[in-house]
Amino acid sequence: MAVAAQVTLSNDELQRYARHIILPEVGLEGQQRLKASSVLCVGAGGLGSPLAMYLAAAGVGRIGIVDFDVVDSSNLQRQIIHGTSSVGKRKVDSAKARLLDLNPHLKVDIHEVALSSENARAIVRQYDVVADGTDNFPTRYLVNDACVLEGKPNVYASIFRFDGQATVFNYQDGPCYRCLYPEPPPPGMVPSCAEGGVIGVLPGVVGCIQALETVKVLLRIGEPLKGRLLVFDALAMKWRELKIRKDAKCPICGPQRSIHQLIDYYQFCGIPKANEEAEKARMASTQGQKADEITPAQLKARLDKGDKPFLLDVRNANELGICKLPYDAFIPTPEIGQRWQELLAHKNEEIVVYCRSGGRSGSVTKFLQEKGFPRVRNMIGGMLRWSDEVDPTSPKY
Repeated sequence: MAVAAQVTLSNDELQRYARHIILPEVGLEGQQRLKASSVLCVGAGGLGSPLAMYLAAAGVGRIGIVDFDVVDSSNLQRQIIHGTSSVGKRKVDSAKARLLDLNPHLKVDIHEVALSSENARAIVRQYDVVADGTDNFPTRYLVNDACVLEGKPNVYASIFRFDGQATVFNYQDGPCYRCLYPEPPPPGMVPSCAEGGVIGVLPGVVGCIQALETVKVLLRIGEPLKGRLLVFDALAMKWRELKIRKDAKCPICGPQRSIHQLIDYYQFCGIPKANEEAEKARMASTQGQKADEITPAQLKARLDKGDKPFLLDVRNANELGICKLPYDAFIPTPEIGQRWQELLAHKNEEIVVYCRSGGRSGSVTKFLQEKGFPRVRNMIGGMLRWSDEVDPTSPKY
């Protein structure tokens, strides 16, 4: 980490950080250390919002933001770093403007890229600490491995519905993400926040813990969550702490590690795509469309002709009230493994599976194919693409 003695604080900064400086655990030297430090925030979404804002307010001298998305109105329920005036703008630009307005003494670096095996190590090595606020498994494994290979602490947090987790990986010879999760879950079995939902306040609570742990690591004070997973149940308002042991057989942080460079993390997680940008491009047109896929426009043309396939909705029950198609069966994705036999009477019919964006329906399509259903197809793009291509009055969520 940077040497605190190399920086000085202006009179304005001394006043701004006065409540820090009078803390014996921080003091002037600690505040100088924060100014000399740098943090990479992976994601400018629900967790990244309070994380980056509190790091900026605390006086961390340089903050990097990795994100390649744009602000959508559905983000504003939880991503408080953005506002209504930012809808349609790049998240990195919106976040940078907010952070500099909060604290003009910062340096904010933006990386408008999809973090990948090709660029992750070069980006990660520029910072003292990495704070991972992503919501998908390939990126979590990617961030973890890049941090281990570059020797950077990884302050981790995750959220889903009403539950949150936080810990500090790869810190002072502590465990890494792979020690806790050696293998990813089956593709599509754990929906993202966009598919499963999240209470808007939750990322504020968990993101603040993530920011606090980052500050503690930078200041080298207290007891960071090394080897401890903090689990939060917002509905019950209960906290639990689970021990995480360093895995002696871990393929990247163990003594006999087998991973020495970044790999293809989508392949590792069983997701058949190279990156998010390629997926968006594929979903934007029918070029390269597979035989077991159907676009919303193609389905609508079939319906208009009276040629209706068997429609299977695999979303959650509360999603039905937002928008839906004239489905023939409704089985939420987490239940398909126990209820797929309910579809046996329609095994030889053409079955079109759909969800919100095409991810869950894709995994269910593959599952049913493995069970011997010969004519099952995935509606690519889901209800989001249905709204774009077929019915603009269908709400997006």
